Amino acid sequence: MLKIALAQLNFLVGDMAGNTEKIIAAVYKAQAQSARMVIFSELALTGYPPEDLLLRAETLEKVARSLKKIREACPDCYVIVGHPEQIKNQLLNAVSVFYQGNSIATYYKQYLPNYGVFDEKRYFQEGRTPACVFDFEGVKTGLIICEDLWHAKPMRQLTEQGAQWAIVINASPYEVAKDEMRKTLVKKRIKKNGLPIVYVNQVGGQDDLIFDGNSFAMNVDHQLCVQAKQSEEALVLVELSVAKSVAFLPGKIAENLTDEARNYKALVLAVKDYVSKNGFERVFVGLSGGIDSALTLAIAVDALGADAVTAIVMPSPYTLPISLEDADALAKALHVKTEIIAIAPMMTSFESALAPLFHGVTLDITGKNIQARIRGMLLMAFANQFNGLVLTTSNKSEVAVGYSTLYGDMAGAFDVLKDVYKTEVYRLAAYRNDIKKVIPPRTITRAPSAELAPNQTDQDDLPPYAVLDAILNLYIEENEMPEKIIQKGFDASLVNKIIKLVNQSEYKRQQAPQGPRVSARGFGKDWRFPITKK
Repeated sequence: MLKIALAQLNFLVGDMAGNTEKIIAAVYKAQAQSARMVIFSELALTGYPPEDLLLRAETLEKVARSLKKIREACPDCYVIVGHPEQIKNQLLNAVSVFYQGNSIATYYKQYLPNYGVFDEKRYFQEGRTPACVFDFEGVKTGLIICEDLWHAKPMRQLTEQGAQWAIVINASPYEVAKDEMRKTLVKKRIKKNGLPIVYVNQVGGQDDLIFDGNSFAMNVDHQLCVQAKQSEEALVLVELSVAKSVAFLPGKIAENLTDEARNYKALVLAVKDYVSKNGFERVFVGLSGGIDSALTLAIAVDALGADAVTAIVMPSPYTLPISLEDADALAKALHVKTEIIAIAPMMTSFESALAPLFHGVTLDITGKNIQARIRGMLLMAFANQFNGLVLTTSNKSEVAVGYSTLYGDMAGAFDVLKDVYKTEVYRLAAYRNDIKKVIPPRTITRAPSAELAPNQTDQDDLPPYAVLDAILNLYIEENEMPEKIIQKGFDASLVNKIIKLVNQSEYKRQQAPQGPRVSARGFGKDWRFPITKK
């Protein structure tokens, strides 16, 4: 019987010293629980993705020193660590196996993802040696890296070399159905090659990416033996039976979450890491009484604690009393400090200054945007004065069609709902209330409104969100042509209007703050359209 540990850890990109200490501490902890092997994730030493930090010589120098420290500090346990490695003028995505102060094996990733959020061919060369098999206490152990699993060849190479089981180290970003996709793929490789597989993934928020962990071990009969919790650090122990063949013994399996629970947990992790990893301690949220700001505030409190969150309520002459009542009720339910600043005097100042220049012209959209920009300035003033970050509140439906104001409600550091459609916002709000009722029911049931004009609702300018989101999902996630969307039963003029709004709003999106990606295609690295186009 052999015991191994899956180290599902949250690394900080570029912090080789801190990541090294974290790796060594995890090894000692696993050894104290009789583990003979500890497996870390892809590029654990640098964090993933290190991007252009890899182009700096000092990064690779720090990597070399850190690997030496790990190798010398962990002599009595097999330690598997992902890292970059420079060989002559080539940089490779590598994983090394250390034991008794020596490097007993190193493998270089053969398949480099260069799609969606991935840019690995910008930095790395493909590994040219076959997948790695090494001896672990008399057991032939196979080792590959992330994208290698998505191709048949590396697993076939392990089988041909006599591997009895396989380890896959990963930096696999979160999207709501990704866990099922990974397991389906692992089952396919097991069926073809007959090897049980351990899948180790990192966890944590990194700019607009979220890594959900969900590390697991699966036997040749497709039995899931162990699974770590989503979006949490974990050191998961797995026992191997090594009689005639290798098999994993049943262990702890994390609860299977609903889509809303997965997304909510991922968004909380994203906010927590974006704020803390960038050295900030507090955030400010413009609280309107609407559902987007309500959900953003709840996520912020769950991520950082109430003491680190301040709600700023900025009523205009068009703000309804029920909005102020709901904002106050939410802030009290979450125990959040609230500041109230009426913006009517500032609106008057702007309008007076512009009146001689805009004589005889109705401000209309200009006046609405002035309100949003006043609020943006006030929020940024709080952030500057008290060394915090502004969390913006635009959802994916609004970001897609440009239903937001540059330098207004788009002003801030991190847009929590940037990849969450409005219909999903409602589901997430209901989910949060299932945990504990904090969002006023009226906030969820009333018609959404920016309240920038008398009796305004979102549906004055947009179709019902259920229709809008369905069209947007087909165009953005499914990459469908307008003609195909229309054939699915949507009104042709509406489809063309929405797609025109999406296309002409690109200049806004490229100036928008980052936000965590939870879908198959967010407005970030996997959405790269030119602003100037036809």
